[in-house]
Amino acid sequence: MRVIHFREAESYEPEKDWKRVSLCEEKSISVEYFVKPPHHSSPMHDHPQEQVCVVIRGQMMVITSNGCEEVLEEGDAAFFAANELHQVKNLLDVPSVGVDIFCPGRSFDFWLNRK
Repeated sequence: MRVIHFREAESYEPEKDWKRVSLCEEKSISVEYFVKPPHHSSPMHDHPQEQVCVVIRGQMMVITSNGCEEVLEEGDAAFFAANELHQVKNLLDVPSVGVDIFCPGRSFDFWLNRK
């Protein structure tokens, strides 16, 4: 067993106030807690890992390249297949919070290495 205490976990901001915290970074799975600032949207992107995005607090819209848009409320989740283009947008005037789960795991510096 390995315990990751939130207060000691690795974190960074890919953009101002968009906070990401690594809760688990293993070869088979990675888990990232994130805070999305008001009205922030990630760029349309993909990755070779499958992803589940869970909304913990707030409201977010998930958007795919084929035009599918779904609003997620607290407790809702979205699954993205490997290499599926997508983005996640905070719809509120306040920060929203979520958790991303990736299988297999991805490098925590994903957003720092994007051009």
